[in-house]
Amino acid sequence: MMSDTTDDNTAAPSDGSTQPAAPVSSVELPYAPLSEEERAYWVAFSRIRGIGPATFKKLLAFFHGELAAAWKAGRSELLYAGLNNRLVETLLRQRASIDPERALKQLQRLEIEALTLRDQLYPPALRRLSDAPPVLYLRGQLSANDQCALAIVGTRRMSSYGRLVTEHLATELARHSITIVSGLALGVDTAAHTAALAAGGRTIAVLACGLDVLYPGSNVNLARRIVTSGQGALLSEYPPGVYPDSGNFPARNRIIAGLALGVLVTEAPLKSGALITARHALEAGRDVFAVPGNMFARGSEGVNRLIQDGAHLITGVQDILDALNLFTVAQCLELQQALPEDPLERQLLPLLSHEPRHIDELIRSSGLSAQSVAATLLTLELKGIIKQVGAMYYVLAH
Repeated sequence: MMSDTTDDNTAAPSDGSTQPAAPVSSVELPYAPLSEEERAYWVAFSRIRGIGPATFKKLLAFFHGELAAAWKAGRSELLYAGLNNRLVETLLRQRASIDPERALKQLQRLEIEALTLRDQLYPPALRRLSDAPPVLYLRGQLSANDQCALAIVGTRRMSSYGRLVTEHLATELARHSITIVSGLALGVDTAAHTAALAAGGRTIAVLACGLDVLYPGSNVNLARRIVTSGQGALLSEYPPGVYPDSGNFPARNRIIAGLALGVLVTEAPLKSGALITARHALEAGRDVFAVPGNMFARGSEGVNRLIQDGAHLITGVQDILDALNLFTVAQCLELQQALPEDPLERQLLPLLSHEPRHIDELIRSSGLSAQSVAATLLTLELKGIIKQVGAMYYVLAH
């Protein structure tokens, strides 16, 4: 039976690499404009089943960031790059039927944009994950304000109480200019997206299939409204033509968690994809929030367990704002909107979070000179956007 964010407890599929990849952060890839030819090879590799984030990193490292060279490589070179025999055979077999240029033109016909880890439009919070999708497919519009986002997830089999709570919280958060992220599934996801749109806010739907497929079919109109309203976007790491598979949903859930400042579970049983999303949030250093439910209702067992395990108990929107230190959401928006004037600030700020990063690490990640990084960090510190916590370690100030 097909499952989704709401009722799925399977593990994410393996990457197919020779050995487990070290948890190297994706931000080590500096921003760099891609030619259309090079972008086509990123898209082509994303269409190879079995090539995941870890293998992408191996190829980028071995071929010095040139995926065109990786695409044209022979068997022995791919093996030397760290791919195992089975994955090499899979790559050689599948690439024979993929034309990178044609794959890119297909996206243009479908009005789908391919964002790579090298693109500045790639969501900064997601980019910091060690398993961030190398290519993210986009339909609609992303906004700088989407960096102030909260994921709302829960069960498909929503009670009237679950609907009331989800709609109320999504509406209030949207009115505070917080983008609502969810998975376009039935139940809680649908209620969250719909309430955000109705409140005039923004919402992002993350799919476990290609953006030309749209699952579930009953939410096609909702997906269309998210795009055509200008109030949000559809995102997926899966290329066009990929249909939903049980293994895709847990992988999709990590993206939902990675895009947001935290994850709010409004109603969920013990076996729920929403709890997987909450686990991904914790692993990514995000906050987890849960709405307490009826102790006799199976649909509340998951949220009540999350609270027992230490999730923030939520009785209103202010609880979320206080936990995230967003006494006014304007603080968050001010932080994100303070940087577009200066290109160096735009490049450095997404590399910073609430976890201290040393200046040397920022120099390596950004690809900028030591002098440029030091000067830009000083400027950001004087603006009150970041602060120094120890010898040359920096964090976001808000």
